[in-house]
Amino acid sequence: MKKEITIYDIAESIGFSPTTVSRALSNHPRVKENTKIKIFEAAAKLGYQSNIFASNLRRKHTFNIGVIVPRLNSPFQSSALAGMEKVASQAGYNLIISQSLESLTKEIANTKTMFNSRVDGLLVSLAADTEAIDHFEPFFKKEIPVIFFDRVPEQNYGMGVVIDNEKAAFEATAHLIEQGCKNIAHALGNLKINVYADRLKGYQRALESVGIRHVPQNVILTDLSEEAGEKIVSQLMEMKPRPDGLLVSNDSCAASCLVALKKRGIMVPEEIALVGFNNDVISRMVEPNLTTVSYPGFQIGEVAMEKLIQKLVANESGIRQEKELIILPFNLLIRASTLRTVSSNKTGKL
Repeated sequence: MKKEITIYDIAESIGFSPTTVSRALSNHPRVKENTKIKIFEAAAKLGYQSNIFASNLRRKHTFNIGVIVPRLNSPFQSSALAGMEKVASQAGYNLIISQSLESLTKEIANTKTMFNSRVDGLLVSLAADTEAIDHFEPFFKKEIPVIFFDRVPEQNYGMGVVIDNEKAAFEATAHLIEQGCKNIAHALGNLKINVYADRLKGYQRALESVGIRHVPQNVILTDLSEEAGEKIVSQLMEMKPRPDGLLVSNDSCAASCLVALKKRGIMVPEEIALVGFNNDVISRMVEPNLTTVSYPGFQIGEVAMEKLIQKLVANESGIRQEKELIILPFNLLIRASTLRTVSSNKTGKL
């Protein structure tokens, strides 16, 4: 590896003092423009790289914000990241992104890396098996802002950005009931995650509200992958009586269920009405189009980043911000995969 070029090398090559070179590279107003030009040209010729990281550390900022997500290949997380990047870029911050791959062990490792990289703040959507959040304690102790989004801890520490998942699942289940479904199954992820635990509560509450008995076998726990659709439908086919409605906690898995149902000759929505979650592109590409809950990933990313930057500014001013849970709105988008008898005034905007 070649030797790192320093300001001393530049100074020696063109006969200026290291102090003058340093000031010129920092665009100091006391350095004449002609001198700056000569120094910039010499720096470029020698291949000098400015150590922005060290300079920022002297100012107690790196202008880097860490983001830890469960999986980068999630349409929701990709949308949230896009919202974060938009706000961060406008405010002059860079993102350092990592994924936990649904593992607490990897999440802990990522958290340590972010802390050691001296990020100014951290945005986190928790891994599937994360229960305690002790590994974020170094951030809390140093008052480095941490905001949780989508998957938030039960402990009310700091700030979180979510939707009302319980209400969303209630409305989705209630819609299936309105369509005449009396035996509704619900496929969802790990119940340690607040998102799925809350959706299960909403599903159960909707059934109870009309006197439908909750059947434990109708709750199908799965990883919600595309491959899981075939397994979910296989389980449905074994149930007696067979469910006439299905709520799936993400659209890619719901679309896979739709394919598996059609392969078996099961008509959607006539025999089984189907609801997804997230309003991913796939929900509008399958036939029939999927009724789904519009989960505002981009907006969640924007709001989480805006709040984090506000916290950074508040910390600079010595202002402590209160704990807060921000609940963003959602919409139930009613499409052909559930439409049996619903009237047009109940149909959501596409």
